[in-house]
Amino acid sequence: MIDGIAGKLAKHGLMPRGGFSFAQDEAAPPGPSGLPARSVLLVGQAGDAPWPPFLRWRRTQPAGLQNPLDTWSREVIGSVAEQFGARAVSPSDRPYLPFQQWAMRAEGLKPSPLGILMHPLYGLWHAYRGALLFDVEIPIQPPDDVIHLCDLCDGKPCLKSCPVGAYSEARFAYQACLDYVRGPSGNPCRVSGCLDRNACPYGTAYRYPPDEQAFHMAAFMR
Repeated sequence: MIDGIAGKLAKHGLMPRGGFSFAQDEAAPPGPSGLPARSVLLVGQAGDAPWPPFLRWRRTQPAGLQNPLDTWSREVIGSVAEQFGARAVSPSDRPYLPFQQWAMRAEGLKPSPLGILMHPLYGLWHAYRGALLFDVEIPIQPPDDVIHLCDLCDGKPCLKSCPVGAYSEARFAYQACLDYVRGPSGNPCRVSGCLDRNACPYGTAYRYPPDEQAFHMAAFMR
């Protein structure tokens, strides 16, 4: 079944990103039946694979569509869920589901200093777009032991490239970042994305293209 799901997702540049079965005493969200789910399979991207399919879809939608990437992700993952008897959920659903904790459990990852999970192959250039919840346990390969690349990184350039030092080991200075990006000196960030994220030396082959980074930065500024 997972191979079948992967085939459907691949048409849209998405892919399964690991999963697990909930423990019997674990507070799991409802599955398709309304009872607590037994398994979850995360869905996401590596690099810019979904960007061209998303842009093709975007050209068919109203110009003023709000949250288009969320809408597209919900449509794609929701369609796959229907075909495989699952319930689709999104990181933007309210109340929020613990997607980052699920991802760390499913793929054995840890947060980078920027908060984005560091992947041993994709670096910071990946994302989770949703998840599939099942009423039954499905066979999912547990993650291998993962070397956390941030522990090996000398100098932490991701903490030294932002003009206003928005990221530190202790916190993300959200308002300082937002004010700078919106201001007269923030054009490099608006056009090419977060300078700290782009300074990371890992996963550069998967770095999002400038137009995709600009899209995400525009969403951040809103």
